[in-house]
Amino acid sequence: MPNSFSIAEARHDLAALVHQLDRQPRIQLTRRGKPVAVLLSVREYNRLTTQTQSFWDAYSTFAETTDLPHLAIDPQVFDDVRDQSGGREVSW
Repeated sequence: MPNSFSIAEARHDLAALVHQLDRQPRIQLTRRGKPVAVLLSVREYNRLTTQTQSFWDAYSTFAETTDLPHLAIDPQVFDDVRDQSGGREVSW
């Protein structure tokens, strides 16, 4: 955890901690020095609770929003990865 605060500190400085969540995704709260809770930014909460995408959907979004040649990634890197044939013959 990047930052850790006691519950008493958090109670006293809650507004400052909420503002701090604009710059970091989470803040740990402790009781007697032991972690007991975590404050999350809305962005981090949404990231953790939003359903995950399939690899291809995530990659497609990444490819559409990123300059792949600038990163030395061939835009057609996955075009020939999967065998497009119908598969092997199986007898039952």
